Amino acid sequence: MRERDPTGIAVDLAAIRDAHARILAHVRRTPVMSCRALDDAAGAALHFKCENFQDVGAFKARGAANAVFSLTAAQAARGVVTHSSGNHGAALAWAAGRRGIPAWIVMPDNAPAIKQANVRGWGGQVRLCAPSVAAREAACAAVQAETGATLVHPYNDWRVIAGQGTAALELLEEIPDLDALVAPVGGGGLLSGTAIATRGMRPAARVFGAEPRGADDAQRSLAAGHIIAQDNPRTIADGLRTSLGDKTYAVLSRDVEAIAVAGEEAIVAAMRMTWEKMKIIIEPSSAVPLACFLERTLDLPGLRVGVILSGGNVDLEHLPWQT
Repeated sequence: MRERDPTGIAVDLAAIRDAHARILAHVRRTPVMSCRALDDAAGAALHFKCENFQDVGAFKARGAANAVFSLTAAQAARGVVTHSSGNHGAALAWAAGRRGIPAWIVMPDNAPAIKQANVRGWGGQVRLCAPSVAAREAACAAVQAETGATLVHPYNDWRVIAGQGTAALELLEEIPDLDALVAPVGGGGLLSGTAIATRGMRPAARVFGAEPRGADDAQRSLAAGHIIAQDNPRTIADGLRTSLGDKTYAVLSRDVEAIAVAGEEAIVAAMRMTWEKMKIIIEPSSAVPLACFLERTLDLPGLRVGVILSGGNVDLEHLPWQT
């Protein structure tokens, strides 16, 4: 990584370009799609970067691959470890498999069996722990002490942030005259990478985050000027229930104009509308930016807007509009 600027941010556009070259042979260059019906609903020209088409079904493949392929041979031989109950764990297991190294994924013991099976399906070794942050961190530390594995944090890691930024890099290469970019925000890795790439490639473009109203810690953190930890998040968008880290908070504070929020009904409506009108599968977290447009908490009339569709991992037996 490059030397950090005075804000402590260690990733710039050059680092994202390096990450893109590093992971090019491993991740999909996902398509950019548009839909007139969604444009009409949003009041803007939306260009969707479809990360739901990654092999692991989410943008997390980018950050995980960059972290894994950034390791030295000696580090790689000892493997990687992370804590995750969702897409990051599966993505790290996948990336480790691509390099032929072990991956230990610490998961809460109440994680759905389907998610545990997904991690194991990609070759990850699951270590279960109590469902608390302290238990996750302790379990990761135990794996590190036992194996020497390198910790790859789900979002508060410069290698991960640089990898996530490659989605916006590709979007801006394909559509360079965007007026704004929007990405969902949970821990902030995707939005941080998106903001850094945009700052470097199209400084005039505005960058916004989108999060559920029932998990609005990012909006409150930027308003307060310090991190406010997520407390009892209540949202169907399970990928956006985490708190910001110090690294992602630093980037968002510098490069993101605002965080919009959306209610649960709008999130479900946006998800269903995307399925019906675009004919693609997205998960609730991916639907949050469109939901913000539907509620007009994000209102960019007539502008050309890039939207990162973060993933499409959905339990088809429990769709939110089923009764």
